[in-house]
Formats: sequence, C-alpha cells, structure tokens
Amino acid sequence: MARDELMDFDEALERFEPVLGFEVHVELNTKTKMFSSAPNFFGGEPNTNITPVDLGLPGSLPVVNGQAVRYSISLGLALGCSIAESSRFARKNYFYPDLAKNYQISQYDEPIAFDGQVDVELSDGRIITVPIERAHMEEDAGKLTHVGGATGRIQGAEYSLVDYNRAGVPLVEIVTRPIFGAEKDAPEIAKAYVATIRDIVIALGISDARMERGNLRCDANVSLRPRGQEKLGTRTETKNVNSLRSVERAVRYEIQRQAAILAKGGTITQETRHWHEDTGATSAGRPKSDADDYRYFPEPDLLPVVPSAALVEELRAALPEPPAARRRRLKSEWAFTDLEFQDIANAGLVASVEQTIAAGSAPQSARKWWSGEISRLANAREVDAATLVSPEHVAQLVALVDAGTLTDRLARQVLEGVVDGEGSPQEVVDARGLAVVSDDGALIAAIDEALAAQPDVLAKIRDGKVQAAGAVIGAVMKAMRGQADAARVRELVLERASAE
Repeated sequence: MARDELMDFDEALERFEPVLGFEVHVELNTKTKMFSSAPNFFGGEPNTNITPVDLGLPGSLPVVNGQAVRYSISLGLALGCSIAESSRFARKNYFYPDLAKNYQISQYDEPIAFDGQVDVELSDGRIITVPIERAHMEEDAGKLTHVGGATGRIQGAEYSLVDYNRAGVPLVEIVTRPIFGAEKDAPEIAKAYVATIRDIVIALGISDARMERGNLRCDANVSLRPRGQEKLGTRTETKNVNSLRSVERAVRYEIQRQAAILAKGGTITQETRHWHEDTGATSAGRPKSDADDYRYFPEPDLLPVVPSAALVEELRAALPEPPAARRRRLKSEWAFTDLEFQDIANAGLVASVEQTIAAGSAPQSARKWWSGEISRLANAREVDAATLVSPEHVAQLVALVDAGTLTDRLARQVLEGVVDGEGSPQEVVDARGLAVVSDDGALIAAIDEALAAQPDVLAKIRDGKVQAAGAVIGAVMKAMRGQADAARVRELVLERASAE
C-alpha cells in the first residue's frame, strides 16, 4: 500500500477547518440476540450461537428483545436524548457475505432516541459538548475471516470464512451531529468522546464495551473546509476503529491526508476508509453509500416500539452518575492530585482503579500499579491496560505487598506471571517460589556469608559509616534472588555491628 502524502498537522489547521462526526456502535450484553432466542456471548465455536432467524431462513420471523429495548432507552436518556413515543424498525438492504438475509433490521426515520448531547472532558479539564443526533437500535452482522493473505484483510486473501455467531447481536448506533470548532483538539476530542461513551455504557451495565472484541466500535467522519468557507467539505468515514488510541490517530491522519490533497487542488472522495494499526494509516474502502442506496422501508414483520411513559421515567430514575461528575467525586474521595487523576483518566483506567479499590486496595496503591507496571506491560504488548489483568488480581497483588509477602520487585515478577496466564497472584507466588524470605535464621546465614567476604564492613558501621551496610544488603539480596526483605536485612546487619 503506497503511503499517502501528508501535510504538517499545524499547517493543515492554519489552512483548513476540520469538521468531525462519529458513529459509535455499542453491542448490548443481553442474554439473547436482538430478534431471536440465540445466546449472545463472545467466544463460542463458529456458527453455534445461531437460529433460523439469524440466518434469515424462509419462514423464520423476528421477535424484539425487550431487554435490548430497555437498554437502548437507558442509553438514550444517559445521552440527554428525547425518547420517541413510537419508533419503528426498517430494512436496510445491502449484500455482503456476513449478512445472511441480504438486509439488516435497523431504524431509519423513526429512531428510539434523538436530539441529545454529551459533555466530554479533555485532558486539561476543558469540557466540550458533543451534539447527538440520534441513537437507534439495530442488529449486528456476522464476522468474516480472510485466509491466506499477508494482512488478514480481504485484499490478497485466498478465501474467506463466515461466522454468523455475531449476526443478530443487539446494537445501538449513536450518531452525532457535525462537530464544529474542534481545531487542534480534533484528535483528542475523538478519543475523549469514544472514551465517554464507553464510560457511560459500562456505568449503565448494558455492554462489556471491550473495543478489542468489537463490543464498541467507532466510525470516524472527517471533512475539511477552507478557512472562511461556509459549505462543508466532503467527508470520509474511517470504519470500525477499535481502540481509543487508534481513533485519535485516525482523525489526525485524515486531517493531514485530506489537507495535502486539497492544497494541491485535488478533491476528496466520499468513501469509507480502513484504519491500519501497523502502519498508522488509512486506506480507501468503498464509495460511501447514501440512505437512498439502502432502499429503506418499514420492517413488515415487526410492530412499532411504544414504550410507556412510566417505563421511561423508571429508567430515567435508575440512571447512574454522569461520567464527568463521577470523575470529580472519585478524585476527591481518593485524594488524588489533578495530575494523578488525569494520568489514569487519560489512560482510560478510572474504572480499573475504582474496581481495584473496591476489591480492597488503597487508592494510591491501585493508581501506582495501573499507571506504572501494568501500563508498561500493556504498551510493550500493544494492548489496552484495562484488558491485561483483572482488578481483583491487582488488589490481591497489592495485598501481598502490604502483608510483606512480596517486595515491589517480586510483585512485578508475579504480575508478569498473572498476565501470562499462570493463575492468581498467590498461585504464581506458590508455583515460582517468589515469597519474601522472612526467616531470620536464613537471613543471618546469608549476612554472615556476605560479611565473611567483606570483613571491614562492621568496623565501618561502628565508626558511624552506616551507609557501608548497603554493600552487605546488596550481596544478601543477590544471593537470595531478591527475595530477602531489605529492611529486615539492614536491621540485622546493624544489630550485628552493635553486638560485636
């Protein structure tokens, strides 16, 4: 794939105004699918979580999942939307191998929720209000696996396999209105907006929101218009970006790519584009279809959805705390500085830290491990830190350190074992024999051996040069593979010096 010509980001913003829009798809974690009784869970054997409805077999009829409707209303309310007194499903017609019916049941002109807004907090504390056009219910398509190519994409593949397990999984698609005034913050706004949606659906308990699993996916729309021009530029839609970092990078890339084309007098093609994590670039997909191309018409097999006012008010009363207010409360409760809290917020780790504290860890210890060693391991493995280890295991690790069973150095080894699937922290400690040696007899034996090799240390300590104990402590730690309690070793060395 040839590299696109890119304009310097700052120069692009001097010449053009970016206009953003986002379509975020949220998979709902209902027990069954949107229109069938098939189980809805991730990771089953291919083509096992299916029914005739999911495959569009003749004579099969859809039935609306009531829990999915409730979840969709809750999400609409959390986004500040109005809830439609009556909404209707429609058929969105298009052919693709993972869409067995050759149409998707979605909502078109009568969505369940509309006209909302959500506040998004940037890394410096500024609040940006993102306007929401609609949130509508639909079903997911299946999944294609392309075999034989070098990239895992359809280009160059020898053949493709279809898994319909995901077909019919309940989705809510959240569509923003055009976002103006983003300027240099456009990439960060993209990342912060998707993070906010993720926080909302997790707080509602309606989705696992695991981007790496496709539970939450973002289509990022970007267009540029010359400074002073009222008419909007032609937009591109980068599809199914599946990490916060990638959303940010994709928006920045499209601004630079489109600016370079426009500056040379070229035109932007209205199209979908693919994001390539390995190269940090987008590539052309297909020309973007308009609504007319999908030949929408009302779904004849489903009645309109007419939620009662009482149900809407019941769900409104059950809404959790808004993410921005929750972050302010947690920062105060945990006694974090602005910088400490912003570090975990920017890394998308607030929920992980909160769950670790709920599992018994002190706030500062939870922050230290998530923003330190866990984030380091996640960066090295190029995954989100929140997916690397469970909060419960982090709390157990902290407890072992607090109890003196582990030093920080040993705890880092234990963490690597947990991440590698060797079990819980205690199981890794037992299997690897990593617990701190607290037996004074064993420590004294190691100290005596170190002192025999450095006979002048005790004399130096008695002469007031206490720092000389460091050489013995280091030797003991090395001999015991870092499993000695350095503080206790120091105490014993000083006791030996005072006793002789």
